[in-house]
Amino acid sequence: MWFYVRQVLVPYQRADAATHNRPRGNLSDLYPRWLGARELLLNHRDPYSPELTREIQAGYYGRELDPDRPGDPRDQQGFVYPVYVVFLLGPLIHLPFPVVQTGFRCLLVVLTAASVLLWLRALNWRPSAATTAILIVLTLGSFPTVQGIELQQLSLVVSGMIAGCAFLLAGDHLVLAGVVLALATIKPQLALPMLAWWILWAFSDLRKRAGLLWGFSLTMAILLAGAQYVLPGWMGRFWGAVSAYRQYTDGAPSVLDVLITPVWAGILTTLIAFALVSVCWLARREPANTSAIGVVSALVLAATVVVIPTFGSYNQLLLLPGILSVISNRTTLWNRSVLTRAACVIAAPVFFWPWLAALALTVASFVLPGQSVKQAWVMPLWTILYVPFTVLLLLGLIVAITFHDRGKGRPVVNYQAG
Repeated sequence: MWFYVRQVLVPYQRADAATHNRPRGNLSDLYPRWLGARELLLNHRDPYSPELTREIQAGYYGRELDPDRPGDPRDQQGFVYPVYVVFLLGPLIHLPFPVVQTGFRCLLVVLTAASVLLWLRALNWRPSAATTAILIVLTLGSFPTVQGIELQQLSLVVSGMIAGCAFLLAGDHLVLAGVVLALATIKPQLALPMLAWWILWAFSDLRKRAGLLWGFSLTMAILLAGAQYVLPGWMGRFWGAVSAYRQYTDGAPSVLDVLITPVWAGILTTLIAFALVSVCWLARREPANTSAIGVVSALVLAATVVVIPTFGSYNQLLLLPGILSVISNRTTLWNRSVLTRAACVIAAPVFFWPWLAALALTVASFVLPGQSVKQAWVMPLWTILYVPFTVLLLLGLIVAITFHDRGKGRPVVNYQAG
């Protein structure tokens, strides 16, 4: 997968950009946030301002965007984050950006590998060392991870924070879990569904779980107060930046919007939300260290990837606990019924196709002309948009089996070793 991205996909993108006179600079998703943090904290400039947006474009794209050039990207690369993200990036603002890039890539590799271990503990699954190593290698070699690391995407940081929060909850470190959950809101669209679920869970046994609310509330208050101090009135500017982003990205469609029409996507999103609320309500009294609560948390994250108004594949790192849950319950799904076995048969090529196609292009690059291989750049991405919905479907089956068996007095779904 790394070879495919570096030797096939990126060269194709460079050639395509040259053909259409499309600018390419550092193309780092971290750069707008880093430059905004530096200018705000050192020079007291508004990171949401049009002037700073143009400076961001000069670094990100190599020059300012020109609306009169048809080949220029529509994404303005503005500072579309809550302003308190600058507190996380503050230690980096005195370093040259190339140094920041290199260090951040290393951080994302470590954090993504650690996320696998954190989710295994949170899901109460203890596979063998060999299985764990394979899971880490496959995660680091998945297209969402490779793309996220190449782009230095903060989505991978948020994914790691959510994994850390789940791990802390399972270990009954509720206050610290609340602190990490508050920090994860630097990308609200990724964190809010999980936040809503864990708040419901906390209120369901407030005497024992109030620590989560205290940790979250106090940390959030500090972040918001600090943000107001460094940039008074920032919330209005932030929402203005979000509105502008949605306009120049054509409303930022979700995965469902891309796969089906927006009308049907809206209907299906409503049904998913209703089903998700029902499942969360049924599971709200479960202890945090049970397999049932882990599967429900994975279900919330999978639904988040499916319905949020963005389809960047790097957000699919949020599917990690769902995929781990599916792998660990593979025997249960396979043996349960014809329906669940059919779902497994359909899901297998969706999951494995990106690796198989990347392997085929890698081999082909040694025997075919480079131009021919580049023309097939899209092959590993054929199933990428179907992965979130497939994970959501399989998790829905696991949750249904879990609560059905519990209602019948049977043993609940257990995670397998090895």
